[in-house]
Amino acid sequence: MTDLELCDDVTLRNRSHAKQWDVPSPRGRHATLQDASQRSEGPQDPSDPSASEQLPGSRGEHLLQCAFSTAQRARRFYNDQVLDHLNPSMAEFAARMEMIFAATSDGDGECDASLRAGPAGFVQVLDERHLAYPEYRGNGVMASLGNISENPHVGILMVDFVTDLIGLHVNGRARIGDDDLRVDHPQPSEQERGRIPERWVVVAVEETYIHCRKHIPRMVPVTRTRAWGTDDQLRKGGDYFDAKATPSRWPQAAASR
Repeated sequence: MTDLELCDDVTLRNRSHAKQWDVPSPRGRHATLQDASQRSEGPQDPSDPSASEQLPGSRGEHLLQCAFSTAQRARRFYNDQVLDHLNPSMAEFAARMEMIFAATSDGDGECDASLRAGPAGFVQVLDERHLAYPEYRGNGVMASLGNISENPHVGILMVDFVTDLIGLHVNGRARIGDDDLRVDHPQPSEQERGRIPERWVVVAVEETYIHCRKHIPRMVPVTRTRAWGTDDQLRKGGDYFDAKATPSRWPQAAASR
């Protein structure tokens, strides 16, 4: 059904204007944002390919909005909720987060999503267009950083599961920085616990928007002693999923000590 809907006359006209959609953009996949005055002029015809040049989101989003008749609803969301920076409320929200979910992909588009956590303030809001989060010593795989080294696009989801039950999406371009960032943005609470970042991920913000609270579960924090920086396999979770004894398609690599 989707293929049939996407092959209607509107979509074919849009495909014929594909080059018009490839406007300069920091994210590549995103069209440029309209400024506030342009966005307030009222709804545009979703079948007009030139309209997509002035909207956030991907070409795929815009095609499916037409196919599933959600274009007007999507335009209201773009107009009311999507920014290209962190406003003061978003900056305050990010600065009090104790965990984030970071999505990256490599140069071929193969994806990875990872949890990053720390005390409130471990996400450093540098200014309205930049934030940073620390990378600590881990398993040495460097999955997220490896992806960023090939493809800077990153999607971050922050969720308040405890108080407001709301989320914030931050999409942008990431780069890997060193610990010099601590000079201007120290984190004494982390240093006191022996968790000193090995490096930082600095994100140039390009798109921010709300994640609604409709299906966000409420959670209650509990006190727990953590073995920060440990290499003890049991404390880290060990072979919780029995992966070590499960055959895989990859050959066993020799691990040096």
